[in-house]
Amino acid sequence: MKIKSITSYLESIAPLSLQEEYDNSGLIVGNDADELQGALICIDCIEEVIDEAIKKKCNLIISHHPIIFRGLKKITGKDYVEKVVLKAIRNNISIYAIHTNLDNVIQGVNKKICDKLGLINCKFLFPSPTEKKSGSGMIGTLVKPITEIAFLKKVKSAMKADSLRHTNLLNKKISKVAVCGGSGSFLLGTAIADGADVFVTADFKYHQFFDAENKILIADIGHYESEQFTKELLRDLLKQKFPIFAPRLTEINTNPVNYL
Repeated sequence: MKIKSITSYLESIAPLSLQEEYDNSGLIVGNDADELQGALICIDCIEEVIDEAIKKKCNLIISHHPIIFRGLKKITGKDYVEKVVLKAIRNNISIYAIHTNLDNVIQGVNKKICDKLGLINCKFLFPSPTEKKSGSGMIGTLVKPITEIAFLKKVKSAMKADSLRHTNLLNKKISKVAVCGGSGSFLLGTAIADGADVFVTADFKYHQFFDAENKILIADIGHYESEQFTKELLRDLLKQKFPIFAPRLTEINTNPVNYL
């Protein structure tokens, strides 16, 4: 089987045309005509992940975040991006990224978060005005309303978050839940307009918490924490299509943020 068999299938689920303008999804390093030896799935393709792929004899790395966002004018190994690219090329390892295009499809990153939180009746928080079956974030409901504290504890446990930042409690039950993997502050107004009781996402800046204006509870769980189950999502999608193919999940925790 060629690497292209894998990447073409992933693009049938999350077309590259659905990625955001700033993104760089797709094949970043390598040749998709190469025979596939093994695939390693990660959130971030750092040098330790390349070493792991070499050890496990995987010549394809499927990463959620692209290792290259901006163009490289030189590849001399002076920073972590160049080191990853150099090592991948030297070891004939292809790197494929599936980022915002996977965020923006119905069975993508945000649906995985909804599943982890036990939400039902899920739909796009902000449906794309131009692309069918595409959109940003998701919104759904809990089977049974619960208190804010109970919900925050549920989120922290289900999403394996070491810490959780949130706005003032509003002393009401949580029923309608909006989510967005990664940096979701741009959807806060939409979550409020849609009547969400809480918005689970990441990367809110200090002053942006004020924008809740006691209309919604913001639960910021961290960027990596919100997207970490994307690895499971990709593995399961590939196993459904290629039942005898066994993609591996990285054993490296690539979260650059640590908590004391």
